[in-house]
Amino acid sequence: MENGSFHTYFVLNGFDELGVLRPLLFLPFSFAFLVSLLANGLLVYVVFSQRSLHQPMSVLIAGMAVVEVCLPVFFVPNMLLSFLFGWRDISLIGCLTQMHFIHTFGAFQTTFLVWMALDRYFAICRPLYYHQQMALQSFIRFVVPLVLRNVVVITLLVALAGARSFCSDVIHHCVCEHMALVELACGSTALNSLAGLMAIFLIPLLDFLIISASYIVIFSTVLSSARSGGKALHTCVTHIMVLSLSLTVALVAFLSYRVRNSLPTAVRVFFSTMYLLFPSCVNPIIYGIRTTEIRQHIMKTLTRQTRVSGTC
Repeated sequence: MENGSFHTYFVLNGFDELGVLRPLLFLPFSFAFLVSLLANGLLVYVVFSQRSLHQPMSVLIAGMAVVEVCLPVFFVPNMLLSFLFGWRDISLIGCLTQMHFIHTFGAFQTTFLVWMALDRYFAICRPLYYHQQMALQSFIRFVVPLVLRNVVVITLLVALAGARSFCSDVIHHCVCEHMALVELACGSTALNSLAGLMAIFLIPLLDFLIISASYIVIFSTVLSSARSGGKALHTCVTHIMVLSLSLTVALVAFLSYRVRNSLPTAVRVFFSTMYLLFPSCVNPIIYGIRTTEIRQHIMKTLTRQTRVSGTC
């Protein structure tokens, strides 16, 4: 039997330890949010406005940029208002809604890397069948199962969290992250912790295994063949950089919860927040710099806009 006065409204008190210095966090986080919006927005605009970039890989890169625009939109504005005006209250429904969107879009960050790895696999290992396999009517068989997996797993995770009764109303975070809410629940949270681990195994870990298997086959093909080795490696290294960045930040955020007694709460909240925000800022820059065709069109777009502004 669970005891306690159950709560349906919560207070997000992340970085509360900073006291009067907490409002200063508005500056770095608003800058990071602006970088994320501008960099990803520019990437999406360039890809969809240039017909020469309407290729499977470029479209996948733009799709990932859309995900990385949407992800911070669901938590950064609320967090900035909290820093600036002290607005920290959130309802249970609002918290669960935010949690669902954050974790769903977060799941698609690694899923898009799976689709990119498949694109490289078909381009390098089965070039004669590339256009056939990457045509929408064929590639959709790789899209639908992973989309359904992400939506179903995250929905069940959030539903289990929402079914709990909560004996505290203070969330030690700036956003409604799954474990930050679950730790307030009355009674044992073993089922929720198990669901969280299952979500990790079924989404980012499974995606990592698929990506790793794809790149093992790709590198084996490149090393055993003299054709297109340099270009293939350059293309793959870009995706490996993004994957490594995502996994490193995710691992740090995950471990910060497991060693929480050894870390100040503010440090744990910082790592967890960076897990959500940092890749959205850096990934479009990596793709914009290392993808030659996209980089050239971005430079042309920026140059053209500069000239237009100069004439005005």
